[in-house]
Amino acid sequence: MRPARVDDGEHVWPLAQAFATSFTPEKTAFDATWPHLVEVPDALLLVAETADGRIVGYLLGNSHLTFLANGRVAWVEELVVDESLRQHGIGRQLMEHAEQWARATGAAYLALASRRAGPLYLALGYDDSAVFYKKTLS
Repeated sequence: MRPARVDDGEHVWPLAQAFATSFTPEKTAFDATWPHLVEVPDALLLVAETADGRIVGYLLGNSHLTFLANGRVAWVEELVVDESLRQHGIGRQLMEHAEQWARATGAAYLALASRRAGPLYLALGYDDSAVFYKKTLS
């Protein structure tokens, strides 16, 4: 696990495509957003890299101030591991790094929404605490 670099974008792009279910990621939008997210101070962008240098997963998180938690909270927006390498602890390691980062930012909690990986998060000690609502704006 390591912080993402600008030159990692081409390797993360296929993973980002595999993650999406509600939207279809567009390469031009990804290419414009990737370098920005690598540099944003309140964002966490990690990649999981194998010993031979292959990127097999990524995590995108952010933190922001709230009233409800009397300060900062952190969210995992995206977590993807190459399908062929799931169940090998990569997602767990990415989440452990995210938890360390969230603590370091002073966040009261780390949260996320998940449709497909609920058992992973329950196994990591997360509580199923809310229903996620979304309205697509176009």
